[in-house]
This record gives sequence, C-alpha cells and structure tokens, in this order.
Amino acid sequence: MAHNTAVPSGRHEMSREERKVLAGTLVGTTIEWYDFFIYAQAAAFVLAPLFFEPVGLTQVAAWASLGISFLFRPLGAVVAGHLGDKYGRKIVLVLTLVGMGAATMLIGLLPTYAAIGIWAPIFLVLLRIMQGFSAGGEWGGAALMSVEHAPRNKRGLFGAYPQIGVPLGMLLATSFMFALTSTMSPEDFQAWGWRIPFLSSVLLIVVGYLIRKTVDESPVFKEMQLRKKESSAPLGQLFKHNSKEVTLAALIFAANNAAGYLVIAFFASYGANELGMARSQTLIASLIGGVGWLVFTMFGGWISDRIGRVRTFQIGYGIIILWAVPMWFLLDTASLPLFALAIVILTIGLGPSYGPQSALYAEMFPARVRYSGVSIGYAFGSIIGGAFAPMIAQLLLNETGMSWTIGVYIAGLALVSFIAVSMVPKSIQEIDLHVQDVHQDYVAEHPEAAEILRSAQAAEKRD
Repeated sequence: MAHNTAVPSGRHEMSREERKVLAGTLVGTTIEWYDFFIYAQAAAFVLAPLFFEPVGLTQVAAWASLGISFLFRPLGAVVAGHLGDKYGRKIVLVLTLVGMGAATMLIGLLPTYAAIGIWAPIFLVLLRIMQGFSAGGEWGGAALMSVEHAPRNKRGLFGAYPQIGVPLGMLLATSFMFALTSTMSPEDFQAWGWRIPFLSSVLLIVVGYLIRKTVDESPVFKEMQLRKKESSAPLGQLFKHNSKEVTLAALIFAANNAAGYLVIAFFASYGANELGMARSQTLIASLIGGVGWLVFTMFGGWISDRIGRVRTFQIGYGIIILWAVPMWFLLDTASLPLFALAIVILTIGLGPSYGPQSALYAEMFPARVRYSGVSIGYAFGSIIGGAFAPMIAQLLLNETGMSWTIGVYIAGLALVSFIAVSMVPKSIQEIDLHVQDVHQDYVAEHPEAAEILRSAQAAEKRD
C-alpha cells in the first residue's frame, strides 16, 4: 500500500482539517513570534537604560541579550525534535507555546536594576534563554504540521502559513508598541508602559492553545507511530546520516534571519537613535515593512510550487545581495517615505527566501528524523544569522561610522546562503514525504497496521 500525496493538476478544495491545521500553525507561530519580537522592540528602546546601563553597559549589551537566546535554540530544537519524532508534533507545539508565553509574561513582571540591582539583568537574560529554548522547538513542529498535511503540489503554499507568522508577529508587536508610544509620555512608557505588551501575552496564549488542541496529529507521524523501530533513536540517526542536510539548512537560513532582524528591531532603533527620527516614525516604517514581508512571503511560498524551491530562494537572495548596500543611502535620508521604501524593497528579497523554507526543509529530510532535522537546522541558522545581527550592525556602525558597511555584512551572508541553497538537488521537490522504503515491509510483517493506516488516510480526507 504505497502512499502518495500528489493530486491531479487543477484547483484543490481545502478540507476542514487542512484549514484547521493552517489556522493552528499560523496562529501559534504568530503568537510565539509576537512574544519574541516584543523583546526585540523593547531592546531597541528601553532595556538598555533600565537593565544594562546602570552596570556600565551600553545598547550593544541590549542587542547581545536579544541574541543570547538564539544560543539555546539548538537545545530546544534537540529536545523538541526528539519528543516530536517520538511522541508527535501536536504535544510539542502546545508545550512550546506555554513555555514561550510564561517567559514573556514574567519579563513583564520583572523588577528593574533600580529595584533589585544586578539580579535584574541576570533574571532578564535567564527568561530570554527560556524564550529561546521554547522558540527552538516551535518552528519545526509548525512547519511540518502544515507541509505534511499538504497536497504535493501545494507544499510551498501550505508551508508559507507558519512563515507569515513571523511578519504577523512583528506587525502585532510593532503595532502595540506604536499605540503605546503614541498615547503615553516617554517617561510613563519607560516607567511602566513597556510592560503592557509582555503581560498581554497571556491572553494570546489562551487563544493559541484552544486552536492548536483541536488539530489532528500529522498523518505522516501516524504512520511513523506504527513503525517504532524507525523512531527509536531519531537524533542519533540524524547526525549519522544527515549531517550534510543539517549544515545546508543552517546556511540557507542564515542570511534571511540576519536581514530579517534588521527589519524587526535594528532599523527602528537606528532611525530613532542615530538619525534623530521620531520613534513613532520608525515604528510606522517598520509596520509598512512588515506588511511587505507578509505579502512577499506568501507569494514566495506560492510561486515555489510553480518554479521550484531552489530557484525561488535564489531569486530572493539575489535581490538581497543587490539591495543590501544601496538601501542605506535611502535610510540615511531620515525621510519617512524613503526610509519605509528602503525596508519594503528589502522585503521583496526576504519573502522568496523565507516563504518556501518549510517545504524545502521538509523535503530535505526523511520522515523518521524530519522534526529533528528541520528544527536543528533552523536553530543553527538563526545563530549564524539573526542571533547577533543587530549587535554586529551596531558594532560596525560604532567602529566605522558608515552605515553601508552593515550592508556589506548582510550581502556577504546572503552570498553564502545563495551558494548553500544552490547545492540542494532540485529533484527533492518531487519526493513523497511518506517513508515508502520501509512501509511495505512493515505492513507485510504487521497486517493489522494496514487497516489502521487506511482508517487514518480516510479520516484525513474527510471534511
């Protein structure tokens, strides 16, 4: 009994379960990245004076605290990947959602240096580490839930849903910050207003949990559960047989993540602190950029089903390479329209190099190590790329005084990612995500499994 997710060409009617899966992955990733990006926005404006400057540190320390959580993403990815491969995607998605939300809420309650001294930045960093651990397991599960439920010729489109959770989370975080900074005095915002977005996370967690708990387990994992011998040691198998794929996955993501964190946090800080723009103006520009990122990410996932994942990535990174340096000359005008335009053009490259990522990664790894492979590859890519991108950008600016040197750094990373994605065989887009190489043998040895698998497939097809 061979499995094949291919569908005839033409219009695909989305089932009720498929809509639930996409809603669950989209809402969950949006909430988790909102939590993550609230910290990035706070790091841009208030964390340095409240937690780091009293101990003699600077804005660079605030950016470093943003990046340190990325170092713990691989650990979160290892733990979540192992549990996800062994016990299922769904339970891990719920656990990571709760972990991220709890850390975010506690940051909103954390006393500053003025109240508890050196313990304030220490506790802040520890909670940031907890955020990173949770985020390490979040993306892989969401990506696979969407792609593994997708028809073969819609994997890129379905996989774009957890991807747009990033720009949606950014839009939500930036909108909240814009509303607060526009309605509060700078003194009130720094005294207590910055805590509101962190504390509000508890409401979003409840919504995300209620949606996610209704989503059925991935049909691929239902099949994997019936073959316990294939999932007994997924992590060991991953590094023994798929280390090349993990390395490529990390390098493919690095440049997109680095450029993305400039959009998420650094540009707003740069405009306000270096160019003298009003904080509300830089947040407006970030909001406009977030809309562009969302649109082009969805487009990137959709077009990858037609022209191929690799080619779509190459187009995206080609745009980033060409624009990374010239955009600074628009940013430095300190004109809101030109500042926003520079960010939007950058998102034209970010979208195609991000939208197809879920589908590409899923196709790069066999099912028995897929969760571990995509999560760990993603986590290492974020360390190479976005973890310390704002800090590196600030250091380059401090040392050279020339903003365009940051563009050289981003273009160099984009070239590395371009080369890495070009090494992925284009033929992987045609593979079946089910594990056919062991399926028939297993069913022959366990006849009772055939009926279980047929029932799972029938349930998957029902609306």
